[in-house]
This record gives sequence, structure tokens and C-alpha cells, in this order.
Amino acid sequence: MQLKVFQVDAFTGSLFKGNPAAVVILEEEISDELMQNIAFENNLSETAYILINKSPIEIRWFSPTAEVDLCGHATLASAKILFKHYLPNEKKIIFDSKSGELIVTHSGSLITLNFPSDTFEKVDNNDEVNQAANTCSKEIYKGRDDYLVILESEAELKKLTPNFQQVSELDARGLIVSAPGNKVDFVSRCFFPQLGVNEDPVTGSAHTLLMPYWSNRLGKYKLTAKQVSERGGLLHCEYEGTRTLISGEAVVFLTGMIEA
Repeated sequence: MQLKVFQVDAFTGSLFKGNPAAVVILEEEISDELMQNIAFENNLSETAYILINKSPIEIRWFSPTAEVDLCGHATLASAKILFKHYLPNEKKIIFDSKSGELIVTHSGSLITLNFPSDTFEKVDNNDEVNQAANTCSKEIYKGRDDYLVILESEAELKKLTPNFQQVSELDARGLIVSAPGNKVDFVSRCFFPQLGVNEDPVTGSAHTLLMPYWSNRLGKYKLTAKQVSERGGLLHCEYEGTRTLISGEAVVFLTGMIEA
């Protein structure tokens, strides 16, 4: 079996930055086991599978160790490939996913994800999270899937060294740590050792939790965000209550064929 595969750097306009994702084009269904094996072999934070013959187009996401319910950068990467190679005359794509219907549009170089917003509650007993994050934060929240830790400065965030083993033992998908930005509205770093990814370079889905928090704190709905990982990534976000719009650029790094 031959499967078309692309590798795309998402949330960046330059190669070798942002978050790399694999995009596998499917004309018919393949087994979950094969999808997981391919994702493990790719060894990227996410591999997206696009079943292009279904309407709406089906999308699924796999980390090297598990399927996930929602992934921003791999959806952005998938849309980049579809707009470029398969749907060049379209301005909108509707994906069917485990998180419901996802609408993706593009204007110029920017691709916009329309995702369901997360909700969150403050965590009162935060010793376990602070210990795992290696922080002393008094602001810790729990979203649908992740913990959110708020720090006071971008400098503090950049110096952060979490205990990945302890993070992997938290009752959550992962850990998001955020702070006010120096040149953008807010910055973040994201850690998902439970999924085989100690630090994710740029995490679109995390901004469905970050945006409700920062929009409320800053009193505005359109915010610019940066993920300050080693590779880094820039996101333009808009909070619409139950939905969050997340926009970014993407560049294609590799085109190839999987022999499976």
C-alpha cells in the first residue's frame, strides 16, 4: 500500500520553525493500528489522517503513542495541503472530527481554525501541579483536558524546567504554562509527556483554553500569542465565546510516499 504523505511546519512562515506535522492522505479507510504505527514511525508530535473521499472530510490525529481528540497545528497543516493541492479553488474546508465539525478558512497566507472553546475552573489544591511544573503559581486552572498554570513574566516562563515524569502522572492530557508577553498579548509553553511529547513546539488546541482566560483578563477579544518553545510559533486569535478562531501560516517541508 502506498500513501501520500506531506510534512508541514505550522504556525510559521519560515521553514524549520513552528510545529512540524505529518499529513497522510487517505482515499479509503485504514486500520487504527496502522495509523498508530505510522505516527510512531514519523516521530512527530502529531500525524493527521485525511479521508478525502468523505463529505465532510474526515480528520484524525495521532501522536507517537496515542490518538488525540483535537489538534490545532496538524489541522492547520492538513488545510495547507488541501488548499494547495486538492481544493485550490476553495476558501473553506469542513472537517468531521472527534471534536465535532471543524471549519477552516484561508485569506492570503493566513489559515484560520474555528475550534470549540474550552472551559476552565480554578484548582484550589495546586501543590501537585506546582511541583510537576516546578513553579510556585497561585493561579492554576483545569480545562477539559489540560492544566493551565499562570506565571508573572515571559522571562520566568522561558526559564521553566518542568519535571516531565511528574507531569505525565497528572490527571490530565498535559500542562500549559502561560504569562503576559513582552511583544505579544501572551506567551505559552505546552508539555505533553503523556502523549510522548515532552514539549510541543506550537499547540493550536491549547489556545482554546488560553483564549478564554486571557480575553477575560485583558478585556479584549482579538489577541496575538507566541509559543516560546525552541522552534517558536506565532498565532493570531479571536475569542467568540463558544468558539475560538486561531490563525497562522504554514510552509510545506516534504512531499513523499509511505510504503505500508
